[in-house]
Amino acid sequence: MNGTTINTPAGTPFVEVTREFAATPAQLFRVMSDRDLVAQWLGPRNLEATIEEYDVRTGGKYRYIHKDESGEYAFRGVFHTVEPDRLVIQTFEWEGAPGEVCIEKMTLEPTEKGVRLHQRSVFPSVEARDQSIEYGMANGIEDSMDRLAELVAKEG
Repeated sequence: MNGTTINTPAGTPFVEVTREFAATPAQLFRVMSDRDLVAQWLGPRNLEATIEEYDVRTGGKYRYIHKDESGEYAFRGVFHTVEPDRLVIQTFEWEGAPGEVCIEKMTLEPTEKGVRLHQRSVFPSVEARDQSIEYGMANGIEDSMDRLAELVAKEG
């Protein structure tokens, strides 16, 4: 299992995340799409996650809230395309910045040692992407991917 690679090319609205997992695409997809399991890995370790809705299917929606001593941070989106074990295309919106909607494409690719997750997020502007980076997005991604790897190993 490798660490998470986060690529944020300067002057672009893109964020690319790559991580390899010691699992099959089906195992990883199950842990990433099961509402009860999502609450165990999504977000930074220092935040509590409440999953209000997580309907991973084409046309499904999601909404979750992260909480800490400073407050609540709600996120929502729509699953535009879901091909189990292979592809998810969704929107992503932090409710603290309404109208700043990202489009995210995630693929799961089998490898010799497991599965490679690759996600590309397209922000509405370079400024919106840069602001997310300033708010600590990379830490949240790294924590989420580490927690996901731990849960996949545990769940088998």
